[in-house]
Amino acid sequence: MYFVSLLAIAAAAVSASPIERDAKTTVLSLKHVSNFKSIKNVVAKGQARIKAINGESSIGATPDVSSGSATNEDVTYVAPVTIGGKTWQLIVDTGSSNTWCGAQTSCEKTSTGKATGGTVSVSYGSGSFSGKEYTDKVSFGGLTVTSQSIGAATTATGFDGVDGILGLGPVDLTEDTVSNANTVPTFLDNLYSQGSISTEVLGVSFRPESGSDDDDTNGELTLGGTDSSKYSGSITYFPKATSGDASAYWGINIASFTYGTTTLASSGSGIVDTGTTLIYIPTAAYNKFLSAAGGGKTDSSSGLAVFTKKPTSNFAIKFGSTTYTLTPAQYLVPTAQYSFYGLSSGKYYAWINDGGSSGVNTIIGQKFLENYYAVFDTTNSRIGFATGV
Repeated sequence: MYFVSLLAIAAAAVSASPIERDAKTTVLSLKHVSNFKSIKNVVAKGQARIKAINGESSIGATPDVSSGSATNEDVTYVAPVTIGGKTWQLIVDTGSSNTWCGAQTSCEKTSTGKATGGTVSVSYGSGSFSGKEYTDKVSFGGLTVTSQSIGAATTATGFDGVDGILGLGPVDLTEDTVSNANTVPTFLDNLYSQGSISTEVLGVSFRPESGSDDDDTNGELTLGGTDSSKYSGSITYFPKATSGDASAYWGINIASFTYGTTTLASSGSGIVDTGTTLIYIPTAAYNKFLSAAGGGKTDSSSGLAVFTKKPTSNFAIKFGSTTYTLTPAQYLVPTAQYSFYGLSSGKYYAWINDGGSSGVNTIIGQKFLENYYAVFDTTNSRIGFATGV
C-alpha cells in the first residue's frame, strides 16, 4: 500500500506538479502511503496542488502501441517502472513532467546510467524533492527509452511510502527544474522521438476500487495509442487549452458544471490530472453544489463535502457539447471505504471539493477518471474521453 505523508499534505494544499520558476507549477497527487492517517489530508493535498499551480486507434492496430498495468491505491495510481534494471512504484502523474525515484531508498545511477552533472529540484503543492540528474534505461509496458532523464532524490518530502513520480505532463513543466538544461524530454517524448511509438498519445484506463479493497491492479496505461477494450462507444476529443493558467498543463475548457437541473457554473477551465485524487471545482460552483445537493457543508474533520441526507441527482461536467455525468454512486465515497478513511457512518461524503476562486480552480482528477477513459494526445494537442468499461 502506498499513502502520502498526510501532515505534509495538510500543510501544503495542491497535487503532484513542480512549482516552476516562471509561474508555471506542477502538481502532486494523492498517494497511498503506509502512514495514511486522514482523508482530510487527501483533500488538502489536491487543494495544495491548486495553490502551487497558481503560484506560477486501438491496441493491435500498429506494432508500436503497448500497454502496462497500474494499481489503484485508493488515493492514487502507481505503475511499475524499471530504471536501470530495478523496478520502482511511481505515481502516474499527468500533472507533472519530471520522472524521478528515491523517495524511500537510494536511486543512484546503475551501471547503465550516466551522470549529467546536473541537479534537479522540483517543488510540489504538498511536497518536494531535490537531487542529482542522470540518464538511464527506463522501461514500462514493454517499451524502453535508452537514455531517459531521471532525478535521483537526495531529499524528498511528502512522499512517504511511494518511490517517486512518472511525469506524463507537457514537457514545458520541466522548465528550469534541471540545472544544466532548459527542459528535459518526458518518457513519452523520448518514446516518440526514438520511433518506439508512431504518435505521442497516452491512453489511461482507471477503475474504482472493489468494495473495501485498497490495492486493485485494475488500471492500464497505453503508450502510443488507445485500447478499445477499455471503453465503450467512441472517444470524443477536445482541444488542449492554449491560453490561461491551465494551458501549461493538460488544460481543457469547460462549458458547464451541473447538479441535476441546477447549473453550478456556465463556463470555466481546468486541468485533467491523473495525479490528483478528488474533483475540484470553483468555489462558487462548489457552494451551489452543497446547497443544491441538500444543504451540505465542508466537514471540518475530513475536509470532504458532507451531507446528512444522501444526494440523489447526478453531477455533470460539460466539455464542448458533450456532457459527462457522474451518478451519486460514482461521486460519493463508498460506504465500504468509510473505515479506511475514518469517516462517520450515517453521513454521505462526496469526492467533489472546493478548488478556489481564482487561477486554476478546477482539476478533473482520479475520481472522475475512474469512470471515463482518457486520452492525452500530444501530437494533436487534444484531450479525449469515452465511457470506461
